[in-house]
Amino acid sequence: MLKLNSHPSGRHFLQIPGPSAVPDRILRAMDYPTIDHRGPEFQALGKKVLASIQQIFKTEQPVVIYPSSGTGAWEAALVNTLSAGDDVLMYETGQFATLWKKLADKLGLNAELIEGDWRHGVDASRIEARLVADTAHRIKAVCVVHNETSTGVTSDIAAVRAAIDRAKHPALLLVDTISGLGSADYRHDAWGVDVTVSGSQKGLMLPPGLSFNAVSAKALEASKQATLPKAYWGWEEILAMNEKGFWPYTPATNLLYGLAEACDMLLEEGLDRVFARHRRHGEATRRAVRAWGLEVLCLNEDEYSPVLTAVVMPEDGNGKRHDADAFRRIVLEHFNMSLGQGLGKVSGWVFRIGHLGDFNDLTLLGTLAGVEAGFIKAGVPHQRGGVQAAIDYLAETAGQ
Repeated sequence: MLKLNSHPSGRHFLQIPGPSAVPDRILRAMDYPTIDHRGPEFQALGKKVLASIQQIFKTEQPVVIYPSSGTGAWEAALVNTLSAGDDVLMYETGQFATLWKKLADKLGLNAELIEGDWRHGVDASRIEARLVADTAHRIKAVCVVHNETSTGVTSDIAAVRAAIDRAKHPALLLVDTISGLGSADYRHDAWGVDVTVSGSQKGLMLPPGLSFNAVSAKALEASKQATLPKAYWGWEEILAMNEKGFWPYTPATNLLYGLAEACDMLLEEGLDRVFARHRRHGEATRRAVRAWGLEVLCLNEDEYSPVLTAVVMPEDGNGKRHDADAFRRIVLEHFNMSLGQGLGKVSGWVFRIGHLGDFNDLTLLGTLAGVEAGFIKAGVPHQRGGVQAAIDYLAETAGQ
């Protein structure tokens, strides 16, 4: 067994869907000495990261960078655009959509949740129907999750924008792409998003600690009338300081070093190639799951996430599913690999394989081999050959 005070040989396989493994190149960048955050050297860094992150979001609009988790950026998106008692329409795609709704409730918003089954993405037609019925335009914002980390389902944000437009509704569109940014195609400007929320610890390949609001002109205008309390999260002062490359508080200097390097890495590879690489690894993973005779949680192949795959545990013959968390413990203890746990409604009967960030074919094959070996060790019924199915697909598509 892997004991807490032991030091197993080789690298730990961190195959949860975030935080993702931090590549050496970014670790080395973060190792640079901390500098004066009011000096010219930092100013150059600030201007660089603020310009580079716009390219990652595919926006010409400002991107606010906070020293916080993604939850902070959720709150920032809401408090900068809304007022107490405002109606907000949200869509249940999984645990993180549900948590965002709970945060809205705590802020005093009237958050309405369109219920989902955690196996499909956002149905834009249901949003359209609700907005059409809102003839008084009481709904001030629509909030959806782009890549739902708890389920491995990716929603069509362009379709949501089109639904809002067809309804001729003025509601803002707020989108969480915390696990999508840098791994799945995302277009803040082209898709007409008003506030995009993201974080550092997934596709950007950084440790946790930075979060983002990409902000449209419409959202900035809404912020002038929004009355929810805000101090630390307020956009106005931050954006004013950002114009000169600075922040109104002490920024996370060394994480910004890492962010500059992460953006360089993504842009050097090319975002389209990054997205294609993630799609390919997602397909290889699903082929392995099918070869094992198991089920992917996401039911619509058009909504398969390129970031992670949630796998449903098989039944034991008595109508009871094998315990996903017991299986994950065995994989950790015997093979030094962390897999993502099931969250919320799928806790205990789903595990999640992350295939995002600084990731290549051999990393994926090592991951899948660890899963298959874990099945054997844990006595989880499955068919052999999942790893081979992934090998065959990766070999056939190598270089494409």
